[in-house]
Amino acid sequence: MRFPIYIAWRYLFAKKTHNAINIITLVSVVGVAVGSMALVIVLSVFNGFEKLILSLFNAFHPDMEITLAEGKTFSMENFPLEELQNVPGIFHYGQVLEESGLIMYRDRQHLVSLRGVDEAYRQITGIDTMLVEGEFVLEQNGRDFMILGQGVSYVINASIHDFLYPIDIYVPQRGRTTGLHPAQAFRSSSGYATGIFAVQAEYDMDYVIVPLRLMRHLLDYQDEVSSLVVSIDPRYNHQRIQREIQEVVGTEYVVRNRLQQQDFLYRVMRSEKWAIFFILTFILIIAAFNIIGSLSMLIIEKRRDISVLRSMGASRQLIRRIFLSEGIMISLAGALGGIFVGGLIAWLQMRFGMIPLQAEGVFIIDSYPVQVKVSDLIMVGFTVFCIGLLASSIPLRNIWETADKAPARGDRL
Repeated sequence: MRFPIYIAWRYLFAKKTHNAINIITLVSVVGVAVGSMALVIVLSVFNGFEKLILSLFNAFHPDMEITLAEGKTFSMENFPLEELQNVPGIFHYGQVLEESGLIMYRDRQHLVSLRGVDEAYRQITGIDTMLVEGEFVLEQNGRDFMILGQGVSYVINASIHDFLYPIDIYVPQRGRTTGLHPAQAFRSSSGYATGIFAVQAEYDMDYVIVPLRLMRHLLDYQDEVSSLVVSIDPRYNHQRIQREIQEVVGTEYVVRNRLQQQDFLYRVMRSEKWAIFFILTFILIIAAFNIIGSLSMLIIEKRRDISVLRSMGASRQLIRRIFLSEGIMISLAGALGGIFVGGLIAWLQMRFGMIPLQAEGVFIIDSYPVQVKVSDLIMVGFTVFCIGLLASSIPLRNIWETADKAPARGDRL
């Protein structure tokens, strides 16, 4: 153990002449510990909500999505599908054709986004796991069916058990302008809903899933799609596969992973997390003023020891290291205690769900979701260390002038 650290360790636990120094030191440790604990808990809760929200969207979005860089639809005839299938790590691929439309049920109507999908879409996204009612059936015995978002079902008051009144779908015809008969500008179809899904309000209020062949019929397409969706083997590196897919399809297409498909939502969640992190860090900085007071009083009490060390040939840098180590020890003691307690509380919340969601309504979870990341613990520890280092260096600016004053009674080494 190095000499400055040894002396600082002795000062940390040695009995002081003035009991106020011990109290201020204890308050410093507790203040840093509470701030560190709050950082760990809040960041863990944000991680939990982020994981929960992304898991819900993952049921609607694929691992990879291939779209045109410029344009809305592209033909599968010109797409390098065989080269794509040879990329290692690709499980399944599916075709998606999306367009805005109008649905009508009895006397109610609603503007929606119609998403035409093939049979592989269910295996790629897991949308069938998000059904709250019915079954995921789009085609049966040559008949076409549809899956409604929960919000869409609520707006038009549709039921999957009503086989007397079908749901009508209207899509604008391509290249057709409105004439004397507005109905001629639309292509229509009728069908029944076999299931209702619930992912998130934004999607539930907007999307209706229909068979791909029905969408192509409504839009008068042959083999066009708006995107190609791909599922990736979790054992493979997704970033590497994304680069390989991009090399195969070329610059004419854009390959996006799940986070890039939800870029705005992901950036909002990350911004909120960092905003809270900086707010709590500012509170930690305020708590660090106790370290400044503790070290200042300790330096005043140890003037006699400083004079003795100087007479023994100790350099100014050595004496500063002693008290700098003292401040860092106080910071690290608070940081380690806070990280341990915060991690323990987060684990108890994950294990037992002690704190329920205090809100009215029905939710998919009963308590606050929590996820502890090692990177967050390291970041909290590093932040507290930097704050403690900065706070400890402030009282050391005038330490030499303090030692030159008249000696005061103090403890020996």
